[in-house]
Amino acid sequence: MEKFIIEHKDCYIDDDTSPHEVCPMVLVQKILSGKWKILILWYLVNGPLRFSDIKRNLPNVTQKMLTNQLRSLEEDNLIYRKVYPVVPPKVEYGLTEIGNKIIPVLKTMHDYGQEYISDIKNE
Repeated sequence: MEKFIIEHKDCYIDDDTSPHEVCPMVLVQKILSGKWKILILWYLVNGPLRFSDIKRNLPNVTQKMLTNQLRSLEEDNLIYRKVYPVVPPKVEYGLTEIGNKIIPVLKTMHDYGQEYISDIKNE
């Protein structure tokens, strides 16, 4: 949490009762910023995936970028990385308990995207 020290002032929602020193919206923006993070989380909603499965779902991401994004999500405790002691090594990624709490947000984003597409088509 220390890497997210941002003063909670001049917030869009001016809430004098907020017990946080960090603006929650800025925190979420920092956690989810990254070209592929939201899509990685979205693909993990249905359960753990191996690196190659995630890569297959994101064909335009480089291996290095995907590795960096996965590490960042792991550092922020949104996903876990499980290494199985087999040859060749098997590694799975999945949502943590905290990561599962973002599923409703992701579903809302998906629904908004569908509505947006429909609205644009009907204009």
